[in-house]
Amino acid sequence: MNLPPGEGDITYELVDGQASPKIQAKKFHSKLTRALLNLIEQCCEGKGEVCPELAVALTRRGRDWMPIPDILYISNERLPLDWEQEGICPVPPDLVIEIISPFGFESDAPNVASAALTQSTETAIALSVSPGEKTATLSPGQTFGQMAAKAKDYLDAKVLRVWVLDSKARSITVFYPDAAPQTYMGEELLTDFLFEGLQFTVEQVFQKAKIPFTTE
Repeated sequence: MNLPPGEGDITYELVDGQASPKIQAKKFHSKLTRALLNLIEQCCEGKGEVCPELAVALTRRGRDWMPIPDILYISNERLPLDWEQEGICPVPPDLVIEIISPFGFESDAPNVASAALTQSTETAIALSVSPGEKTATLSPGQTFGQMAAKAKDYLDAKVLRVWVLDSKARSITVFYPDAAPQTYMGEELLTDFLFEGLQFTVEQVFQKAKIPFTTE
């Protein structure tokens, strides 16, 4: 479906029948995404597809839901044979990764009832618009609690694992469908039988992303 004029630079997720602007990636966010992509691609090469910011068709509380996780991994076993590589992911992936962003969009325009999920672009968080057009302003971003609730929605939709990376806490919390979440920090080794051969520490992710430790 078509977005209204001027909306093409904003990526939307479909939530409860309405279009919700996805928080735009900033420098640290983008660097962490690349670092995680490289780690997972090295481990899962030939075993499936690793994709950044790919929309996935799920259901949430009985309604169509189309989130755009920062990273998803779908194994060959789950990949549909007829999946069009340029299309959305039509089945629940094995792994979804979300990186907590500290800021987001706030809009004074009505929600768009149905919207196309566009390719992500590096747009500014404050948009310059003419009077009468949609405005977007800087607003408080995501919290860990919000991401934990979203992780539960992913698991309820048959995603096998959800990782939530908190850049301020320098941690990764792994959410499981059949066990309590587990948080990894520092030099704790993150492993999972679901992804054979994948093992790393959270500090390795931050080092690969070249994000120094800070006490601020």
